[in-house]
Order: sequence, then C-alpha cells, then structure tokens
Amino acid sequence: MEISGARHQYAFADGLCSGGISPDREAGRSAQCRVGARAWADGSSWAEVIARLQEAGLHVTAVQNPLTSLADSAAATRRALALQDGPTVLVAHSWGGTVISETGMDPKVTALVYVAARAPDAGEDFVALSGKFPTMPVRAGVQERDGFTNLSEEAFLKYFANGIANEKAEVLYAEQEPTAASLFGGRTTMAAWRSKPSWYAVSRLDQTISPDLERFLAARMKATTVELEAGHLSLVSHPQEIADLILAAAGRGK
Repeated sequence: MEISGARHQYAFADGLCSGGISPDREAGRSAQCRVGARAWADGSSWAEVIARLQEAGLHVTAVQNPLTSLADSAAATRRALALQDGPTVLVAHSWGGTVISETGMDPKVTALVYVAARAPDAGEDFVALSGKFPTMPVRAGVQERDGFTNLSEEAFLKYFANGIANEKAEVLYAEQEPTAASLFGGRTTMAAWRSKPSWYAVSRLDQTISPDLERFLAARMKATTVELEAGHLSLVSHPQEIADLILAAAGRGK
C-alpha cells in the first residue's frame, strides 16, 4: 500500500496488492491501493476489503504474485511500486509478508500492514523460526507435484478457510494458485519493518500459521496490533476490521 501526506496509495502484497489513483472523497486528495495473491490463493480474496477501501475514496488494483520464487514476487511488487506516484502503504497476508518485508524499503513506502502474515528478519531462516512454534494442522494437507504445492480440499476448507462459509470457501478452493515448493525457504535480504511503521492483524483461530508465532512477529516489529476472532483468511471473514486497520496505517483511522 502506498500512503502520503497529499496522496495516499495502497499496495496489498499477499501475495500482493497494488493500485491506481482516484479522488479522495473526504479531503480532495488522491488515493491508491495495491493488493495481490498469496500462497494457495489469489487476489480475489481481497474483494470485500477492496470494496471498502474504494468506498473510502481509494483506487485499488490487485497484483497477482507469480508464487514461483521470492525474487519473482519481489520483482512484481517493485514493478507495481514504480507505477505509483506518491507515498504507499504495502499490505500483505500470509506468505506475502515476506514480499513486503523485502520490498518495503522503497522510498515511496510509508507503512506496512501484515494480516496473519510472515515477517522474516533479513537473512532469517523462517522455517527454523516457525519450527519453534506449534505445527498447524493445515501442514498435513500440503500436496506436491512437479515442484509445486497445493492444499487438499479437506485441508483448505477445514484449516486454511476455517471461519468462512462453506460455499464461499469452496469458491476460494477452486481459485487456489499452485505455489512453488521452494518458495517458503526463500530468505529476504532486508526487513523493512525494522525502519517502517507497521501494523499487524493476528488471527486467534488460525490453523495455518500459529497465532503465537503471529504475536511474536507483531511484538518483534513493535507493530500496532489487533487480534481478531478469525481463522487464517481474516481478510475474507472480517473485511471491515482489516479495512479499518489499513486505513489507520494510512493515517485515516476513525
């Protein structure tokens, strides 16, 4: 996401979000938002959050991360950032937190928002770090073929999309994006959260990333933190709360 004094831009990296410019209905300013895809999902998961941000006067564009490598996803984010013409807030869900941690040092970026997301330190072995916390049940449903992974239908519906109405969860399962098996081992070269203001939404009922790991990450980055009674896809089950958190990062909190 991108944010500035006179202009606001937002980028979701949930994989990842990006956006264009539109009139700010309240202050006569322009606003932008970037959103994108994360492991085992695509940018459509942000739909209800995007609608709320647009209602607030923001122009939002969803960017689909390639999910082939950290380098490829970071390059996609940087291309989207290059198109922004003002301060930007980067927003990420799940593995996408790795991407905004890597790319958030761009001078346009003024804040970072992590939604039940990874937030590795520079060069950190995040797999080793997460191994210090409980293994979540979604892990048993990871399937690998030809170097790419996806989630079994049972694991997706029961653990990845817990808290989501079954009909909606089945649609999200159908939209699942294959993810390179090597993606999760990629290490960042920097940690933008060490120098950029950060916000974090912890999902208390998460069955994909340990809620205790999420709390650890939020505390380590000294993030402004909210906790939601939500599973991993809080952006789907609690779109208003996530939109409010993003608006707060943009300096538009109530």
